[in-house]
Formats: sequence, structure tokens, C-alpha cells
Amino acid sequence: MRYPSMSVLDKIRDSLKTKHPDLRYTEADGKLLVHAPTPNGFDVSISQDLTVSYDGWHEHFDSPEKTLECFAFGVSDQCRLKVTYRGKFPHKWTLESLQEGQWVEDSTTGLLFFPFWRSPRVQFRQNGLPKRE
Repeated sequence: MRYPSMSVLDKIRDSLKTKHPDLRYTEADGKLLVHAPTPNGFDVSISQDLTVSYDGWHEHFDSPEKTLECFAFGVSDQCRLKVTYRGKFPHKWTLESLQEGQWVEDSTTGLLFFPFWRSPRVQFRQNGLPKRE
């Protein structure tokens, strides 16, 4: 059974209002975007079609529950992005999770076309909001 996808956005909106009222977010075209809550953080978005994005990384889900879990994970202190640049151009985003005190790579999203001749540089970005019950 497929749930109406707007219910996912409604749940996120309600959760933001009750658990994180200080977070800034915008909505447009069936997408809710939470703006990076820390100076070295990243934007987290969720869309009606059950896609979650962390800056350039993204994943599509088949269930609203998994979509909500992924969205919450993106603003938590258990998640970070390893962003690889070529010069000033970001071209690869690797999702990492904190497991037993160690950062473990999960999945990577990258661009096919980028200035490969430029020197690579890595930057770690994290939102770092602790979980709230």
C-alpha cells in the first residue's frame, strides 16, 4: 500500500515545529528544504517523490518510513558528508555514519563531468544536531 507522499512533508513540518523550532526551512514545488543549521553544515531536503538530498548526495526511497528516517539522520550528529572538490568545484559527496566511535562510509553520489585536472581537496560537513525524543 502506498501512502500519500504529502503526508511525509506534513510529518517533517510538524516535527520541525515541535522538536527543532529554531531550524530555518523553506518549501516550494513539493519539496521541503532545511537550511544548514551550523556554519560547516549542509542543506537537507525531502520531496514528495520520497527523495532525500544532503547537499549533492541524494537517495530515492520506496517507503515513507525510510524516507523520514533518512531525513532525520541528515540533521543528526550521527551523519556527515565527505565532499570532494576539484579546485573550487564540488564533484563527489560521500555519506558517512558514526558507528562505535568511527566514521564509516555508506554511499557516494558523484558527477560525471568535472575539472579532473585540478587538485582534489576534501571537506567534511556535519549538521550535528543531537537526537531529541
